[in-house]
Amino acid sequence: MKYASKHKHTGAVTTPIFRRSSLAIWVALLATTFPAMAREGVDVGDNSAFAKLVPAEQVERSASQQYLQMLSEANGKRALAPKDNAQLQRLRAISQKIIPFALDWNPRARNWQWEVNLIGSDQINAFCMPGGKIVFYTGILDKLQLTDHEVAMVMGHEIAHALREHARERMGKSAATHGIARLAGALASSYFGIDARVTDGIASGGANLLTLEFSRSDESEADLVGMELAARAGYDPRAGVTLWQKMGAANKNAPPQWLSTHPAGTRRIADIEANLPRVMPLFERARAR
Repeated sequence: MKYASKHKHTGAVTTPIFRRSSLAIWVALLATTFPAMAREGVDVGDNSAFAKLVPAEQVERSASQQYLQMLSEANGKRALAPKDNAQLQRLRAISQKIIPFALDWNPRARNWQWEVNLIGSDQINAFCMPGGKIVFYTGILDKLQLTDHEVAMVMGHEIAHALREHARERMGKSAATHGIARLAGALASSYFGIDARVTDGIASGGANLLTLEFSRSDESEADLVGMELAARAGYDPRAGVTLWQKMGAANKNAPPQWLSTHPAGTRRIADIEANLPRVMPLFERARAR
């Protein structure tokens, strides 16, 4: 194998390894010099590795079953909005603008059977289950008097949870925690005479703590991804500020269910405002289309 070659006239030696190193340096310099070439929008990193501990198909299948059961129960109570309901049509129109921009965040989303439904309830709540199953409660629309831009922020946030596979991630963390604790319990029982039921109890508590700790981080991440989705769909990301101001007003007496594990509204508003420069160009471009 040749490692060097001589030029015809000068006799200079050029090493392929040196050429490859130089190319790598130039690529790095270009990436530093031209940051605009990087992806536009928010930066939240990769999906958690914990999600890979649980099969996506299993999570989505379970979500679909639970979703159908919930809709059946709501229908039995005459709480499920019919297709001609004006608010439901409004939600579905907004979702049709957002969903196309969701597909780049998760390859599986291209094969999801997306659905949007509205349930009559005073709850200030909305969610998107794994597999793209979206539900809004009338309470969040009526009590907060949400504009289309604010609805898009809520919907984008909930879709972001599904795209980033936060439910699957939490299940993976719980599985990992329980698995490690069960192993430790077996070892403790075998070698030290400790009752394995004690360590199983610790595992359950640990899993709950992990869920609480990471759910707040997940909520912050969903705020940013949701804001970008809404902006790309042509909805003003500044509506995130007014949304959380309304949430704060509704939170005076008791936290709505939608806020049960969420970070404080003031922190969320600060994070949204800090990331507005990343998404406002996307909104302006979408509005000009």
